[in-house]
Amino acid sequence: MADDALSRRSFSAMTAATGAVAAAGPALAKAKEVVETNVTYASPDGTVDAVFFHPKGRGSWPGVVMLADAMGLRPVFRDMGRRMAAEGYAVIVPNPYYRTRKAPVFDATFDFTNPTDRAKLGPMRAPLTQEGANRDVRAHIGFLDAQKVVNKRKGVGVQGYCMGGTMTINAAIDNPARIKAAGSFHGGGLATDRPDSPHLGVPKIAADVLIAIADNDDKRDPAVKDTLRAAFDAANKPAKIEVYTGADHGWCVKGSAVYNEPAAEKAWAELLTVYRRALG
Repeated sequence: MADDALSRRSFSAMTAATGAVAAAGPALAKAKEVVETNVTYASPDGTVDAVFFHPKGRGSWPGVVMLADAMGLRPVFRDMGRRMAAEGYAVIVPNPYYRTRKAPVFDATFDFTNPTDRAKLGPMRAPLTQEGANRDVRAHIGFLDAQKVVNKRKGVGVQGYCMGGTMTINAAIDNPARIKAAGSFHGGGLATDRPDSPHLGVPKIAADVLIAIADNDDKRDPAVKDTLRAAFDAANKPAKIEVYTGADHGWCVKGSAVYNEPAAEKAWAELLTVYRRALG
């Protein structure tokens, strides 16, 4: 799935993020009022291991699926899930590689420049076809919908990073009945010449969409943003498609070599705007 999105550069950047912390200051203080639970649940392809967050106290909140980048579920994504839950959402952060190994799959010693390490990625990613990833997201939403703390009268939000960004748009195409907000961050392969290119499925989307594009990804293929804008305009679908000037692929994940705090905080704020507008 979108192999062209996973370059040597992006993996090197993501490797440094394996054990980093995503939230700071007031966000951490707010996160103290969040309930965090390690969970497992069934998918058509096996048993998913994941972490589930929701605000502490009585009530129910809109559901959110957070899809990790190619380094998978690890502490930095736990922190991001906790931070999102503190904003008033019930958040599931799954291990994308559950078919092969429980999280964390990679650790801080992973080095993409090392051929031995690099060879480990193929078996992990092989099951993540577009169809497989869509099945996964349906299972994640099914888990959310089974929880009393999830407000099922609201739509679901999906956000993803790198390969998760591609999965996010494909999921919005696949499940318009439930997904009402979608945020893709430095996702690759969103507009290609393949017959299953995500931009071709835009007419099926019923979500409010945010697509945040890395500056260096845009420089490598500047036509992508225009193709995406044309697709959303032609389908009369709401979307904000923006190139984050000066922010390189992977900029949203704290601790990576390319983490850009101002741009990451801007992306987070814009996603929250979409969630509040589309999910409440």
